[in-house]
Amino acid sequence: MNVLRLAPEQIQFFEEQGYLIVRKLFDPAAIAEIRDTFMAIAANGTLPGYFEPVPAERAGGDPLLLYPRILYPHRIVPAAKKYMLDSRVMDVLEALFGEEALAAQSMFYYKPPGARGQALHQDNYYLRTEPGTCIAAWTAVDAADQDNGGLVVVPRTQRLDIQCPHEADSSLSYFRDEVDVPEGATIVPADMDAGDVLFFNGSTIHGSYPNRSSERFRRSFICHYVPESTRRLGFHINEDLYDRRGERVGVARNESPGPCGVEFEGAPH
Repeated sequence: MNVLRLAPEQIQFFEEQGYLIVRKLFDPAAIAEIRDTFMAIAANGTLPGYFEPVPAERAGGDPLLLYPRILYPHRIVPAAKKYMLDSRVMDVLEALFGEEALAAQSMFYYKPPGARGQALHQDNYYLRTEPGTCIAAWTAVDAADQDNGGLVVVPRTQRLDIQCPHEADSSLSYFRDEVDVPEGATIVPADMDAGDVLFFNGSTIHGSYPNRSSERFRRSFICHYVPESTRRLGFHINEDLYDRRGERVGVARNESPGPCGVEFEGAPH
């Protein structure tokens, strides 16, 4: 099997900026399989424990209640596990980590028209990887831009300490946590085409704004990874790691309350 190799300047960009977009990492056939798999789940109405939308009459006009995100689909959806462990992604991660990667977690976001975004945050706050950092692989299933709620990143924040969040504006963000943009830093759009994959460091500040389009979904398949040298991880995923061959790997639970002095009890974002 061919190994996907990053150019030295791509690795340097990631190290300096804290993120990297690999264009057309997934071909149209792969993206179609991901999209069709998750739209079939939505069409079926429910996947108990994973996809449980609220009936329209109870949703109060909130699109995210009609199309809730799916956490950990790799546990039950074969295509999700397949693309979580895809060799193209794992090859890029090995280059960025400088060692083998372990897959920690998967998500699928539908983000239909009118959906709120997710306030700026850092993934390391939730995954609590020790030592080192997690890296996210954010795959665009649709073209993602600022009209339909594409991602934004804050370059050069990957070396920041974990920032303690404050409460976000609930009219713009479905999630309560938000961190501030450091003085002198700039929010940059990470506009992508379907099949592009954005990789970013677990401390890189990122988020998204509402989908303001009238008819465009912004679907995305998102996975988090940690280096093979990881020894402790957040309790919600410390025993749910996979190597690139699909073998289960367990590490110790990170018992630390974190720099903000609280034990996070939700799913990583």
